[in-house]
Amino acid sequence: MLYTFETETPTELCEILARNTKRRRLEQNLSRRALSEFSGVPAPTIAKWEQQHSISLQAYVAIAKALGYTDDVKNLLSEPRYSTIEELEEINRNKNRQRGSK
Repeated sequence: MLYTFETETPTELCEILARNTKRRRLEQNLSRRALSEFSGVPAPTIAKWEQQHSISLQAYVAIAKALGYTDDVKNLLSEPRYSTIEELEEINRNKNRQRGSK
């Protein structure tokens, strides 16, 4: 298992995602209402995401898709991460596993 020493909490990561979402929306000159129409996510939910950083994963994916980030969402966690040959070998041994043992 990889151990990282990242300092961001899950809450802080959600705040970063929400801030990035708002930036992309504004770059495309979209109001919350317009993004709501494109994504199917209610405008108050978009506002809650941007202000309180809380949203369902399904709503987040719908917003990302409406903003043109479908491939980025699909690629999230798509590749294994490793920092040593031993970790890579362990990943390769476990490629077809259906359940974890830890």
